[in-house]
Amino acid sequence: MISKISEGVKIDVDTSYQPEYSNPVQSEFLFSYKITITNNNNFPIKLLRRHWFIIDSNCIHKEVEGEGVVGVQPIINPFDAYQYISACNLKSELGKMHGNYQFENLQNNQLFFVEIPEFILESPFKLN
Repeated sequence: MISKISEGVKIDVDTSYQPEYSNPVQSEFLFSYKITITNNNNFPIKLLRRHWFIIDSNCIHKEVEGEGVVGVQPIINPFDAYQYISACNLKSELGKMHGNYQFENLQNNQLFFVEIPEFILESPFKLN
């Protein structure tokens, strides 16, 4: 598991290769990632936007940006956590992702960014 704390918000990332949804012969590799967002601040926050940078071992770079995560803009109260699972398709068996979330401090309406740490997406047979 990869973790990082910035602006009082902890991001934990756990990844998994999804062989049942992958087709290596066709260069299709699906990876899921579970994100846990823990608000260590003494004020509630709302996740407004996400911005991902995705790179595979073929040097294909993608950016994904949009509102919320998995269709919601969760509010996370002080010292609570929010967890979601999403997925990423790659054209190679190895890649990496990183990015940021934009949050709103619901106490003073200030916007701030939280870094999503870089994590590796790797199929098990790439390790051999």
